[in-house]
Amino acid sequence: MTSDTEGSTPPDNLKPQQHSVPEVNTVTSSDITASLKAGFSDFLARPLMSGFFGLFYAVFGILFVWGLVWLGKIWMIIPAIVGFPLVAPFAAAGLYEMSRRLQKGESFGWSEILGVMANQRKREMGWMAFVTLFIFWVWIYQVRLWLAITLQNTSFSDFDGFLNIVFSTPQGWTFLAIGTCVGAFLSAVLFTVTVIAMPMLLDRETNFVSAMLTSIRAVAENPVVMLTWAAIISVTMLLSMVPAFLGLIFTLPILGHATWHLYQRVVRPVQG
Repeated sequence: MTSDTEGSTPPDNLKPQQHSVPEVNTVTSSDITASLKAGFSDFLARPLMSGFFGLFYAVFGILFVWGLVWLGKIWMIIPAIVGFPLVAPFAAAGLYEMSRRLQKGESFGWSEILGVMANQRKREMGWMAFVTLFIFWVWIYQVRLWLAITLQNTSFSDFDGFLNIVFSTPQGWTFLAIGTCVGAFLSAVLFTVTVIAMPMLLDRETNFVSAMLTSIRAVAENPVVMLTWAAIISVTMLLSMVPAFLGLIFTLPILGHATWHLYQRVVRPVQG
């Protein structure tokens, strides 16, 4: 007597799904140029909606700095401004979705874009937000550590006094040198794990670890091009914050849209 289940095979829908590893393309400087042009074109296609995300980011930056002044955390203003671009990839999620829909010729409004952004909390984007904010806070606390070590008992009562100590004393120069090196390292790490991962998580059903590994491979296989893109983003964002963060209204959307298009060029699309 034989069992009814003997020799049977599980139905196809019970087999574990096989997730293919995304293939990474080799890109050149011309891909950066093309991505920037496409990003600018997306900005012009929906300037008010794109500008809204830049305005929101700029207002948040202004309120953040004002809050530090109000709390008397003068020492945090410079590291906060320098580290502020670190959270830009997460803030650009809505811009990625806009570019995705524009690329496909789909119509959309505020409800569609904001709805997609709200739904990201149910997906893997929330973990990437955690990674981003964690590195940002590591940056802030290491600045506090080196501030205590290098400036020691030096006191300052306002922002001008802090700037004078940092830029005109040997202790301040030491603080700037160490902070620059550590900040550059943390920025490079965060850029490497997020530059492709952020748009990829919006575009595909994948986990955040796979997305980060794909981003790392993209940077490792295209180091010069991707680090050039990192430099463009960093310099543009920092210069945009000089006029009271208002330059971000234009530069953040363009860079966000351009990042989407660069992602499309770096990672081969899903077949089928």
